[in-house]
Amino acid sequence: MKNMISKSGEYLIGIEENVDLNLTIRVQFYEYAFILIHNGEGIYHADFSSFLFTGPKLLFATPMQTIFFTSEKEIKYTLLRFHSDFYCIEAHRDEVACNGLLFNNIYAEPSVDLSKKQLQEFSQLINQIKFEFKDVASSEIVLKAYLQVFLAKCSSIKLKTLEILNVNTLKDDKMEQFRLLLDKNFLTLHKPNDYAELLLITSNTLSKKSIKYFGKTPSQLIQDRLVLEAKKLLHLTTFSIKEIAFRLQFNDEYYFSRFFKKCTKLSPQTFRKKGGISEIAYLSKE
Repeated sequence: MKNMISKSGEYLIGIEENVDLNLTIRVQFYEYAFILIHNGEGIYHADFSSFLFTGPKLLFATPMQTIFFTSEKEIKYTLLRFHSDFYCIEAHRDEVACNGLLFNNIYAEPSVDLSKKQLQEFSQLINQIKFEFKDVASSEIVLKAYLQVFLAKCSSIKLKTLEILNVNTLKDDKMEQFRLLLDKNFLTLHKPNDYAELLLITSNTLSKKSIKYFGKTPSQLIQDRLVLEAKKLLHLTTFSIKEIAFRLQFNDEYYFSRFFKKCTKLSPQTFRKKGGISEIAYLSKE
C-alpha cells in the first residue's frame, strides 16, 4: 500500500493492489475510487446495481458506495482512491470534467473499456504516483497534477465511448423522456406509476424498458436520484440536516435520516463527516 495521510490522520490519496485489498467482500470507501482491472473477469456490484466486466477496464466508485466483485477466478487490479479534501473535483470541473460523467451519474455504467495501450498509459501514471510516494519530500502539488491527468484521461475516454454508443445504440424516446421527467420531478413523484402515467404507458412497460435501457428498475432510479441529491446537499452545502430534509421535502429530519441510512448504510451526519464538505460550499457564501 502506498498513500499520503494528512497531519490529522485523514486518508488523502493512496494506491493498493489486489494482494493488499480484497474486493470480493463488501467495502465502503470514504474517498473517490478508480479500480484499474489489468486482467480477469467477473461482476462488479455498486450499491444495488451490478454488471459484467472483462479486463482491461476501469471501474469507478463514489464515496460511501458499497462495492465488491464476484468472480470464479483471481482478478488482477490496482485501486487508486483520493479524498475530496485532497482534490476537489467540483472546483476543477473545467479541467477534468468528471463529475456527473465518471462519478455521481445514476444513468450510466461506472466504467470504461481500455485498449492495451491505454492500460499501459494508466499503469505508467500509477507507477509515477507510487514513485512520488517514495520521495521523502513528496509533493502534494505533483500528486495532484498526476491525479488531474488521470481524471482527464478517464473523462476523455468515457466521452468518446458515449459518442460511439450514441451512434450505434437506438435511442428510446420514452426512456429519454423518463430521464428528463425524473430529474424534474424526483422531489414530488416517488412511484413508478406516476411516471408511467405521464409517459402514457403501463407500469409494466416502463419497468421492462427501464431495465433494458438503464440496467435499473424505475424504483431504483427514483431512489438513486433522491439519494444523489441528498449527497450533493451534504457535500456541496453547509445546510443543516434539518434544512436538507426540508429541501428534499421530507416530513422531518428523522424520516430523512432513516431513509438515507437505509439506502447508504450511513447516517447523513456520518456521510458528511467522513466525506467532508466541499470547498465549493464555502466559496458560494463569499
